Amino acid sequence: MKLTEKLALAALHRVDPEVAHGLSIKALKAGLTPTPGPVTSSRLKTTLAGIALPNPVGLAAGFDKNAEALRPLSRAGFGFIEVGAATPRPQPGNPKPRLFRLTEDRAAINRFGFNNEGMEAIGARLAQRPRDAVIGLNLGANKDSDDRAADFARVLAHCGAHLDFATVNVSSPNTEKLRDLQGKAALSALLAGVIDTRDGLERRVPVFLKIAPDLDREGIEDIAAVALESGIDAVIATNTTLSREGLKSAHKGEAGGLSGAPLFERSTRVLAQLSDLLQDQVPLIGVGGISTAEQAYAKICAGASAVQLYTAMVYGGLSLACEIANGLDQLLARDGFDTVVQAVGSKRKDWL
Repeated sequence: MKLTEKLALAALHRVDPEVAHGLSIKALKAGLTPTPGPVTSSRLKTTLAGIALPNPVGLAAGFDKNAEALRPLSRAGFGFIEVGAATPRPQPGNPKPRLFRLTEDRAAINRFGFNNEGMEAIGARLAQRPRDAVIGLNLGANKDSDDRAADFARVLAHCGAHLDFATVNVSSPNTEKLRDLQGKAALSALLAGVIDTRDGLERRVPVFLKIAPDLDREGIEDIAAVALESGIDAVIATNTTLSREGLKSAHKGEAGGLSGAPLFERSTRVLAQLSDLLQDQVPLIGVGGISTAEQAYAKICAGASAVQLYTAMVYGGLSLACEIANGLDQLLARDGFDTVVQAVGSKRKDWL
């Protein structure tokens, strides 16, 4: 990280976390952040659900909720980016404050509640997206919707023409009863509606499913069964956790989803279990607690075909994307892998 980025991060940490997040988006839009382009090499190039990626290090949903900074983010070093979540109608989300830094734990707690400008505003920005990048959208449901399952399909129908992939997000803990949709019957029905909508688009858009890290073994087995039966293209493991185990920071008791370093082991074990059940039939994306190349590599060796970052950038800056991608390239070379695909699942048993 360059000195200028260190100074900028230090300044952002002196203001309210949500204000700081808004300032970071403004800085991206103003061209005040480094945009070196995606890191790539023969080892890092890969495919995910048929999508060619320059590297397997992606940006997780939630950072650019409203698709405001697509062009600079597409040049920030990531192999792919995910924006949103988008809901059919705009909604303000939960009352503020709703984002908390847990600096001692290198973590964050949020209870945003799918605050976003709605699918029409987000779709309009996606229509102007850079075409030389891989961009997906996290699909959400309105808090007051009469049919939340139908909301996911509505957003896909509206925005699908401009997407490289779409993620069904039933794993946020911040919309009441949303995680109930992870149950086998409800999830199967929801995904059937989304897949039907996808099949009606002019161009096939891969559909991913994002799951919670707080599932028990039976829940993980149900997710695996639904993934195989539904025809989805990948599973993202995992979203934030409700656990507060081992936290030290003053804000540890705040309600919401915990992300960052404390999530790494929990999310990686869920990832490995899912990988063992799926046996390479559905690709996985590892997310949760990644802040170093070694941790990204561990997710890949546990069964992930690609990974995503978000909270670690609060502490490591946007340049972390390049650092992790370059470090991952070196780790693959060290261990004799010619491509990242060869490393996927190579140490899965260590996490079971």
